[in-house]
Amino acid sequence: MEEAENTCLDCGKTLFGRIDKKFCNDSCRNAHYNKLNRVSNNHVRQINRILKKNRDILAQLNPDDTTKTKEKILTRLGFNFEYYTNVYITKKGKTYFFCYDQGYLPLEGDNYTLVVKKEYV
Repeated sequence: MEEAENTCLDCGKTLFGRIDKKFCNDSCRNAHYNKLNRVSNNHVRQINRILKKNRDILAQLNPDDTTKTKEKILTRLGFNFEYYTNVYITKKGKTYFFCYDQGYLPLEGDNYTLVVKKEYV
């Protein structure tokens, strides 16, 4: 009976060594699993890009740690209100939305207060 030849799951080269070996090197192993996870990784990357853009917009508009702005300015710059990293509710019931360390508080009308979170918990 002839022994079956093992081949690398990524590049197809013949494998030598352990019988249960699946890849010829770390590069092939990484490439294989990156291909398998591409769709979910792309989704996460897309969300991270939105969050980073939101953070950058807030930081650009708020160089002095606290300021006010209008919704139309945020929207014009490409801010996406559906994405934020966390929420902080004050004892008085005000809800701040944060994109990492940069946050905003919706006010009456289309006004917003922009703030910077000083410490992380």
